[in-house]
Amino acid sequence: MEANPNPINGVLLVDKGQDMTSHDVVAVARRALNTKKIGHCGTLDPMATGLLILVIGKATKIQDLLMAEDKEYVGALTLGQTTNTQDAEGTVEEEKEVSDFPEEQIREAFDEFKGDFYQMPPMVSAIKKDGVPLYKLARQGKEVKRDPRFVHVYNYQIDGIELPEVKFTVRCSKGFYVRTYAHDIGQKLGCGAHLSALRRTRSGKFDLTTSVTFDELKHGERDSILEKLLSLPDVSRLRGA
Repeated sequence: MEANPNPINGVLLVDKGQDMTSHDVVAVARRALNTKKIGHCGTLDPMATGLLILVIGKATKIQDLLMAEDKEYVGALTLGQTTNTQDAEGTVEEEKEVSDFPEEQIREAFDEFKGDFYQMPPMVSAIKKDGVPLYKLARQGKEVKRDPRFVHVYNYQIDGIELPEVKFTVRCSKGFYVRTYAHDIGQKLGCGAHLSALRRTRSGKFDLTTSVTFDELKHGERDSILEKLLSLPDVSRLRGA
């Protein structure tokens, strides 16, 4: 990869597709833009789609700042099945019958996880224990003690109920695990649950309005991708900084 004589600095919003890692998106962006200095803000699991913020060049200096902002997700949980990853990617560990829950009872379970509370990170996560990511230990069949994380749910809404599936939108703080949220709601209802769909729709002041798709990133013209790039002054104005 030759050095680019005109370095790129800014933020690119990508609408990540399913069945790819956040690292895959970064690798394609490096090739598409012919630049090495690219990072991403907030990992999305392979099954999740939606907003992935790429910081390029000098924008990597504000990576931590952008990662610290609140997020919004649209998702679905499936009642009656728990999995070892707390989502649809994992192996089913337990199955229970799903009662004909009234909406009010489901809402009460969601209400248990609103405002400030502690959330136990899942074993399948990128959090490190003695320098080793938990998901690597989980693959070896190991379970280690994790510290609960202080998180916040600003608000939620239930978008639809077609049992065993419940669709929802949640706005939450950084470091929040939506699959753990789904799992814990299932525990409250007594039948278990796992996250069956997830899409990130917002992070701080950024949304999908000016994003590029993964296909556009992979197959599009470099100039057309750069047209969607937010400059550092653009980012500052957008954030009201």
